[in-house]
Amino acid sequence: MPTIIEPFRIKSVEPIRMTTPEQREGILREAGFNLFLIHADDVVIDLLTDSGTGAMSSEQWAGVMRADESYAGAKSFYRFEERLIGITGFEHILPTHQGRASERILFELIGGAGKVVPNNAHFDTTRANIEHSGAEAVNLPIAEAAHPADRHPFKGNMDIAALERLLADLGPDRVPCVMLTITNNSGGGQPVSLANIRDARAVCDRFGVPLFLDACRFAENAWFIKQREEGQGSRPVSEIAREMFDLADGATISAKKDGLVNIGGVLLLRDPELLRRASELLILTEGYTTYGGLSGRDLEAMAQGFEEVLHEDYLRYRIRSTAYLGERLLEAGIQIVEPPGGHAVYVDAKAFCPHIPPDRFPGQAVVAGLYREGGIRSCEIGSVMFGGEGHEPPAMELVRLAIPRRVYTQSHIDYVAEVFIALKAKADTLRGMRIVEQPPALRHFTARFEEL
Repeated sequence: MPTIIEPFRIKSVEPIRMTTPEQREGILREAGFNLFLIHADDVVIDLLTDSGTGAMSSEQWAGVMRADESYAGAKSFYRFEERLIGITGFEHILPTHQGRASERILFELIGGAGKVVPNNAHFDTTRANIEHSGAEAVNLPIAEAAHPADRHPFKGNMDIAALERLLADLGPDRVPCVMLTITNNSGGGQPVSLANIRDARAVCDRFGVPLFLDACRFAENAWFIKQREEGQGSRPVSEIAREMFDLADGATISAKKDGLVNIGGVLLLRDPELLRRASELLILTEGYTTYGGLSGRDLEAMAQGFEEVLHEDYLRYRIRSTAYLGERLLEAGIQIVEPPGGHAVYVDAKAFCPHIPPDRFPGQAVVAGLYREGGIRSCEIGSVMFGGEGHEPPAMELVRLAIPRRVYTQSHIDYVAEVFIALKAKADTLRGMRIVEQPPALRHFTARFEEL
C-alpha cells in the first residue's frame, strides 16, 4: 500500500505551542540566530536532532518501572549486557551516559599527538574528541559522497584505496584505529555497504590496525544493506547487523539513536587490555562498570530499545517515512542529498540559496529562514559545524532535517514540506551571516551570528 502506516498506536500526547511570525523573529534575534539556543517550547516542529528525542514504547516504560537501582551488579545491567551480547557478539560491554562519553574514553586511551584516525566521515563530537586528544581526524569518503544529486546506493562508503595509501604512508604506529560511521551522518545519513566494511577490515588486517565502528545507527544501516546490496535481500536485519559487528574490533554507540532511548551509550571492545584501561577510566569519570553514569531505569530502556530497533516493520516505517519527506522536497525542486538518508533529510543549502557564499554560511541562513517561516528547528551541517581555523572547508553546505523516532505523524511531515516550499519562493531574500561569538571547539552549539 502507498500509505505509510505507523506500526504503533499513540497512548500519550504532548501539546505543541504555536507561535506567530512576529514572536519567532524576536526569539531568533535573542538567540543570536542559533537554533540550539532557542527554548524548546518556542519550537513548532523540532528536527534539530534525532539524538535522544524519540518516543519510548510501553515495554520500555515497563522496564523503567522494574529497574534495579543497585550501585554494583544490578539485574538491569545484566539484562542490558545479555541483549547487547546477543545483538553484537561482543563480550566486553561498557555502558556510558552517551556516545561522546564512549568516544572520549576511547580516544583518551588510544589517541594523542602525532596519531591519525581515518574515517569515512567523522561527525562533530567524534572529530572533537580525537582532536582533544591531540590526534588528527581524517575523512576518506568516496567521490560520489560530495555530489548531492548522485544516487549511489552506498554514498557513506569509505574510499578503500585512499585508506590503503594513508596506512602505507603513515604506518600502523601512527594510526591507532580506523573508524567507519554507519550510517554516515555528516555525509547525508548515507549507508555503508557490507562489502565496504569487509574491504576496510581486510585492509586493517594487512596493516595490523584495529577497525572500530561508530555504530549509532547500525540498525538503519543494516536495513539499507538488506534493501540495496546484492545478495542481502533474504537475510534478516539482525543477521546483517551481527555480521557488521563481527567485522569490527570495537564500537562506540550513542543509544540515543538506534537504542531508542533519551540517554545512554555503549563502548564495545575485544582487546582485554584496552578493556581494563577503559574500565578504570570509566570508573574515574563516569561511574562503576555496571552502570557507567546511568540509572538502572536507563539500562532497562536501552535493553528493550536495542531489541525493538531491529524489528523490520519498525525499520520499514522509519526509513520510508524519512524518504517521504525527501521525495516531497525533490518534487518541489528542492535539492537534497540523494537518495534520502535513514534518520534525516539533508537539503543542499548551496543550491537553495546560491547567492550566499560558503563563508557567509548558507546553511545557517536556511536554518534561520525555516524557523521564521514556520517554527521549524533544524541543524546546519556545513561550514559552521565543520569549518573554522585549521580545518578544510567541507565539500557540501547542508541543512539536516533529523526526524525523531516515533514522534511525528505524516501531517507533521507534510507541514515541514509546506514550510520549506514556501521558503523556497523567497529564497533570494535570505541573507548571509557572520559569527560574532564562538567557543574554541564545537562552535555550532553556542556560536552567535548576525545577518549581513
